[in-house]
Amino acid sequence: MTRLPAEGEPAPDFTLDTDEGTITLSALRGRKAVVYFYPKDDTSGCTREAIDFTTLAEAFRSADTEVIGISADSVDSHGRFRAKHGLAVTLASDTEHDAISKYGVWVEKSMYGRKYMGIERATFLIDREGRIARIWRNVKVPGHAQEVLAAAEQLA
Repeated sequence: MTRLPAEGEPAPDFTLDTDEGTITLSALRGRKAVVYFYPKDDTSGCTREAIDFTTLAEAFRSADTEVIGISADSVDSHGRFRAKHGLAVTLASDTEHDAISKYGVWVEKSMYGRKYMGIERATFLIDREGRIARIWRNVKVPGHAQEVLAAAEQLA
């Protein structure tokens, strides 16, 4: 069993491709970051979550916080997803499960009695020094983006 990252620990670094280039978490030092993991582009819960973060994008910018969504979907899939829904958050592609594994969000799931491996919906708030300030696991989408924003605004 991989050890899960905990609040107060350094956030595992990653460099991932996006539909606008690449993003490296450690390059954001000095700013806050929200890293949220979601199962799949253009599915109902994931779409709602991305739209909720997009609706609050200006407030996150005002709080000096970068929002990055990560799934195992391709860069092309992310580009289509962003365009279709007018998303204003960075979507990073982790087809190799690098960050997904480091953050411990590749888990056994169950649907209709069938067990399979998939991404747990989870969010990590990273402080200006690159440490994990807050973790939300098994996220329920309604109200989540607002809760994360409130936490980012309270973080120095």
